[in-house]
Amino acid sequence: MEDKLNLFKYIKLWWMMTMMVSQNAFVSRFGSALFVLGKFIRFVFFFFFLLIIASRTNAIAGYSLWQIILFYITFNFIDSLAQFFLREVYRFRSYIIRGDFDYFLTKPVSPLFRLLFGGSDVLDIPIISISLLFIFVSLSKIGPVSMSELITYFTLLLNGFVIALSFHILVLAIGILTAEVDNTLWLFRDLTQMGRFPVDIYKNPLRSVITFIIPVGVMVTFPAKAVMGLLSLNAVIVSLFIGALSLYLSVRFWRFSLKRYSSASS
Repeated sequence: MEDKLNLFKYIKLWWMMTMMVSQNAFVSRFGSALFVLGKFIRFVFFFFFLLIIASRTNAIAGYSLWQIILFYITFNFIDSLAQFFLREVYRFRSYIIRGDFDYFLTKPVSPLFRLLFGGSDVLDIPIISISLLFIFVSLSKIGPVSMSELITYFTLLLNGFVIALSFHILVLAIGILTAEVDNTLWLFRDLTQMGRFPVDIYKNPLRSVITFIIPVGVMVTFPAKAVMGLLSLNAVIVSLFIGALSLYLSVRFWRFSLKRYSSASS
């Protein structure tokens, strides 16, 4: 019962912080509209880029057009979902420099929760909705999909989000030790951009590195492969293990960094 109450408390807290951040986001409605429009234009341009590539070649790494689109939409959905829920991480550096992080540590709320889910970006909702719509369109185009493949796909989507969450926790831990957040975040964004296409297009050892060491392939490529019936049961289990291990190690590193934090007042 106590665990349920704590869960309800954190969900309510997330909702309240998201509402406050949303009010700030819509102070300039014109600016908000331009932000959403920019995301949509970037989405459309890359979509047409895929169509142009497909018109010049029969297949990319042996995949059809709609299969390639599914890889891209899967990447876009996970990336947008991470930005929606974890936008507060982008503000962490200012909290460290101004000393606001000291304030978070005095509150009866997990500082890690506060820094991860301290206000979702509602401006990402349109692109998330579009991505989800295109996921189902792509699935209908690539052929019959069994219920087990569909369940595996969405399970690995969740696993991909867990890996993205793990990296953001790692960024927060590094930020405590070095006060450097922005460059680490952009490094993560640049690495994940490699997942817009299936990792099969890369040659070894790069393909192995971005699949398992920097698990972009596990995060983005594996869900799409699973729904196409191209992923074995052992690969699914390994994917889930990598997701769980990433989360465990990132939380351990966060606790290590927190013990070595020197407050702004010290």
